[in-house]
Amino acid sequence: MRHIAVIDYGSGNLHSVLHAVKAASSTLSESCHISLATTASEIAAADAIILPGVGHFADCRANLAQVEDLEQQLADKVLNKATPFLGICVGMQLLATTGHEGTKVAGLDWIAGDVTRLQPADTQLKIPHMGWNDVTIHQAHPVLRHMSASPVMYFVHSYHFEAIETDKVIASTHYGQEVTAIVARDTMIGTQFHPEKSQKEGLACLAGFLEWRP
Repeated sequence: MRHIAVIDYGSGNLHSVLHAVKAASSTLSESCHISLATTASEIAAADAIILPGVGHFADCRANLAQVEDLEQQLADKVLNKATPFLGICVGMQLLATTGHEGTKVAGLDWIAGDVTRLQPADTQLKIPHMGWNDVTIHQAHPVLRHMSASPVMYFVHSYHFEAIETDKVIASTHYGQEVTAIVARDTMIGTQFHPEKSQKEGLACLAGFLEWRP
């Protein structure tokens, strides 16, 4: 049985994420044990890791840093031991080099880029970007294999991930400007949209992640 750890660091939409991951796992042939992880040792025991995130980049970054040895264990699992990793919303943005929400704050720097405020060309568009949007997939990825070719996903965010290497952007959406919807490299993937709020397509995305064996 695979152990899936959803990191609880005080910054995530945990109950919705946990419920959605369990719902997605129920569609698979392989059993998964899905639990919240609050310590580095719980991360060490995981076969796959999910990092949710809601709110302010700097707050989420600070909360992550406050858990003893969590960042070091997370880096060891993902960068050294090739453990599958999914970041959701701010959990995806934390993969960037730097966040610019309010003050400039260093991210994990796993995928080079900056998290900057949305600036849609149409000034009538409201910030935060909140609601359902079409997602354009630019590259095939195993995590997306159960999703439709043109999924519609649920977004809630005021900042977006500007990746330096465009080949790391595997899907985008449009909200008065091109907005990164999914980034990926090696054994990590991040979604700006909320799969736990995106109904059938979201569960398909989570099921693809649970099945992923990079």
